[in-house]
Amino acid sequence: MESVRVMPRPVAAVCAVVVLALLVVPLLDSRYLIDLFTEIMIYALFALSLNVLIGYSGNVSFGHAAYFAIGGYTCAILLTTYEWGFAPAFAAAVIASALAAGLVAWFCVRLTDIYFAMLTLAFAMVVWGVAFKWRSVTGGDDGFVGVSVPAMLDSRIGFYYFTLAATGLSAAVLWLICHSAFGRCLVAVRENRIRAGFVGINTRLMRWWAFVVAGTFAGVAGAIFGMFHRGMYIESAFWTESATVLIMTLLGGIYSFFGPAIGAATLFVLERLTNEYTEYWPIVLGMILVGILLFLPDGLAGLARKLASYRSRGG
Repeated sequence: MESVRVMPRPVAAVCAVVVLALLVVPLLDSRYLIDLFTEIMIYALFALSLNVLIGYSGNVSFGHAAYFAIGGYTCAILLTTYEWGFAPAFAAAVIASALAAGLVAWFCVRLTDIYFAMLTLAFAMVVWGVAFKWRSVTGGDDGFVGVSVPAMLDSRIGFYYFTLAATGLSAAVLWLICHSAFGRCLVAVRENRIRAGFVGINTRLMRWWAFVVAGTFAGVAGAIFGMFHRGMYIESAFWTESATVLIMTLLGGIYSFFGPAIGAATLFVLERLTNEYTEYWPIVLGMILVGILLFLPDGLAGLARKLASYRSRGG
């Protein structure tokens, strides 16, 4: 039996087309599009990381932004305050996110369902509180601004290609993880935790590892985010940021690997377009969430599968 499932050809072809399209974006010579797609890629990775918890292990987190913020603040502070080099600062940010996720997961995996979700929110609010109160280090509610970025990433196009490479590599690693024997064990835990335990799967350990993987890659996204914006702000650790990435994941579809990335791109573009014409984005966001829950339980990816199945039957 193969340890890692090979990516289906149609999916691989679509991925190749998407990567090629992203490669040519800077050639359009539009600063707006470069910045837009840079941020979309960051949030796509953020949503993909969350889906390791939700879609694969079946645990809902209301505090995923904590690891996004830890990665962002750690990288920003080490680059700027302590003048670390880019590679050690970025690596330290990812490690800090992984360690924080491992510590929080040790408590959270002892609980299930709503208790698990609320505990993730509680720990996230602790992170937000530290960022808010530790003004001498994080800048408090003024934010940590003026982040030093290496010369090679100081240009808009250079940073765009760095983001494309980092998020693409991270997505590839997540694919391998989620489609390995480990990923299949996570799905077994999601479908029936009791039966998975009966066949010898350490369900608590599997859920712990899923939490760590999700937190690690959220930290990668956060580190890139902080350098892109040349600053980190406490809003990145607040529960609303966790809610936003949760909605992105649901919108795209939690039972599809690339669904959350599609949801992230869709929601981000909708937010930009809505804010250009109205001040009522929160209302629109609420309507989107209601629509997902009532009419699109499998998200956009699930809708696409249904349409493809309908066409294949000659409907």
